[in-house]
Amino acid sequence: MKKTILLVGAALILSACAGPKVTRTQPLAESADAPYDNVLVVSLFSSFDMRRLLEREIVKQLKSQGIDAVPSTSLISVKTPLNRESVLAAVEQANSDAVLVTQLLGGESSFKARDRRPESTYNVRPTYYYNVWELELTEYSEPPGLEAEHELTMATQVFSVRTKEPVWTIETRSKLKRNIDRQFSGTSMADEAKAIADAMARDGLLAR
Repeated sequence: MKKTILLVGAALILSACAGPKVTRTQPLAESADAPYDNVLVVSLFSSFDMRRLLEREIVKQLKSQGIDAVPSTSLISVKTPLNRESVLAAVEQANSDAVLVTQLLGGESSFKARDRRPESTYNVRPTYYYNVWELELTEYSEPPGLEAEHELTMATQVFSVRTKEPVWTIETRSKLKRNIDRQFSGTSMADEAKAIADAMARDGLLAR
C-alpha cells in the first residue's frame, strides 16, 4: 500500500485527463445540521506535500461554490501530528462548522513490459567506385520499459463540528496510466477536488 500511495501522489500531480467516477454515496444524514459555510479540509496522506496539494485544490473548488474553506496544512504544521487533537484545534482556529476528510482506500495496479524503439545512427562514406557509397548502420536499444495502469479508490467524509459525527460519505474511483516514456494520463488533483465539491453541492451540504 505504501508504494501505491507514493505512486498515486506523483501521478495525481502530473496527470490531467478523465475525471473520477463517484461509485458510492452515503446520502446526507437526516440529523445533519447542513448546509455548511465554513469547511476545514483535511487529507490523510503520509506525505505532507501531497496533503497540501490536494487540500488546496479542494479549498479552491469549495470557494468557487461560495463557501469559506481552509486547508488543514495551513494551520497544522508538518511537525505536528495529524490527530483528533490537532484537527479540533484547527477547527477552533478556523471557526469551521464542518470538517471534510479525504483518504486513499486502496488500489489495483497492472504492469506490462514493452521494448523501447531503438535509436539508429548512420555513417555514409564514399567508395572507390563511381556513385557507390558505403552505409554503416548502428542501432542502440535501451532496456525494456514498463507501462502501468492503476485503479484508485478514494473516500471523502464530512463531519459536523457540532455533533462530531459523520454526516455524508462518497467514494470515487480514478484511473491512471503511465506509458513507456513515464508520461502520465488520468485523473488530476483538480479533477478529484471538483468531483468532491460538485457532489457536496448536489447533496445539499453547501450553503449557497
